[in-house]
Amino acid sequence: MRKSVIILSTIVTLFLGVSSNAQDIHFSQFYELSILRNPSLTGLFTDDYKVGVVYRNQWSSISRPFTTAVANVESHLPIGKDFASFGLLAYYDKAGSIDLQTLGIYPAINYNKYLEDDNNSYLSVGFTGGYLQRSFNPSKATFDNQYQNGYYSPDNPNGETLPNPKLSQWDLGAGVSFSSTVGEEDNINYIVGVAAYHITQPNSSFYKDPNIKTDTRWNASASMSVKASESFNYQVHINYMRQGNYNEAIAGGLLGWNLKNYNGDLVFGIYAGAFYRVLDAVVPVVKLKYKSYNIGMSYDMNLSSLQAASNLQGGYEITLVKTGLLNNPNLQRSRTICPHNFW
Repeated sequence: MRKSVIILSTIVTLFLGVSSNAQDIHFSQFYELSILRNPSLTGLFTDDYKVGVVYRNQWSSISRPFTTAVANVESHLPIGKDFASFGLLAYYDKAGSIDLQTLGIYPAINYNKYLEDDNNSYLSVGFTGGYLQRSFNPSKATFDNQYQNGYYSPDNPNGETLPNPKLSQWDLGAGVSFSSTVGEEDNINYIVGVAAYHITQPNSSFYKDPNIKTDTRWNASASMSVKASESFNYQVHINYMRQGNYNEAIAGGLLGWNLKNYNGDLVFGIYAGAFYRVLDAVVPVVKLKYKSYNIGMSYDMNLSSLQAASNLQGGYEITLVKTGLLNNPNLQRSRTICPHNFW
């Protein structure tokens, strides 16, 4: 195989996740993206609906930046003492000098079974089925044949037969979680769960190689929220992912102060904290709340082997979330006895 073909194949493999070392997109504010973390966490909030957007920009200090944008919506409905939750998430990811792109859409459904105890406990089982389209721009790839007499020209023929620059995949994910409360007046909420994505291991080769598939991604998570007083609360979040030979562990927490009006409704809140992605980055986080609006800001301070090149600069991430109530008396129960709310 010619050197240029090897180089192109390596680039496509590294950036589009077509080998056994492939990895999915990831976020520092992972707790804001239930559908990508565990579909059984979909709809676990107090209000009737939640809509949000996320933007992440990474590695701009050492290469063309990796940019990712996400939009999602979630809601839930009471069914007797149980709940059915549903959501929809779409994302766009772009990386590298040949514009390697992924477009994905993931609808999700989740059933939350009330366990008839004194701690407002639920067992939740969720599913998501996704459609992804991956592509790259062959006009931005360079080859050995285009270098003549020591000079490069894009007008020189590359001498290669390139694959179709687009491929599509169907995906499947599922998860289970348990949520409950403990403490005086049930002031401590916690959720633990496990999930799997790419269960069918769809083919990921631009060359249609049947041996190149997307590895199943396993996800385990745990979260705890403690109401320390009427004004203060704190949260702890842990998330672990493993996909092929790649794994990621991140943990941290946030301390929050809330200002409420005479009716007990939130007026303003501020949260601050930090997370540690093992052997990779320290991530300070700030979150502001105004009534039903939430904005979160984080920055990855890179501590990995790329530190010498990145100069501690990893990437920034911004989240914007809006929750609200619908004018529907059938939803009143979901505002009093509900899946647990961390925000």
